[in-house]
Amino acid sequence: METVTNSENRRILVVDDNRDAADTLAMMLKLTGYETKACYSGRDGVAAAESYRPMAIVLDIGMPDITGYEACRLIRDTAWGQSALIVALTGYGADEDRQKSTEAGFDVHLLKPVDLPELSRLLKEKQSSLA
Repeated sequence: METVTNSENRRILVVDDNRDAADTLAMMLKLTGYETKACYSGRDGVAAAESYRPMAIVLDIGMPDITGYEACRLIRDTAWGQSALIVALTGYGADEDRQKSTEAGFDVHLLKPVDLPELSRLLKEKQSSLA
């Protein structure tokens, strides 16, 4: 992956109840130049998104407190959350799961393990649209 050089619009929030997965992805994105923050529950992710105001949110779906679907809806219900890139990163890959992601307001539905080149492409597209 290429390093991010634009200093604006590079905040990314990673939300996953698997701490190792969240921290690893946040670290990998940080190494490519993004500012990252990791949260480990849906509720914490929603609260962090409101204060951090990331350009993009990578959100797991299967979390114990509230699902990623619910978290996405809560984020989309805010004025600032309507413009964020919200990516579902999950082990749920059935057509029904993808449909639920779309209905909840996710922009993209990716399967675990993360395809870093694909995620990088999506993030760069979002950055370009904000420039």
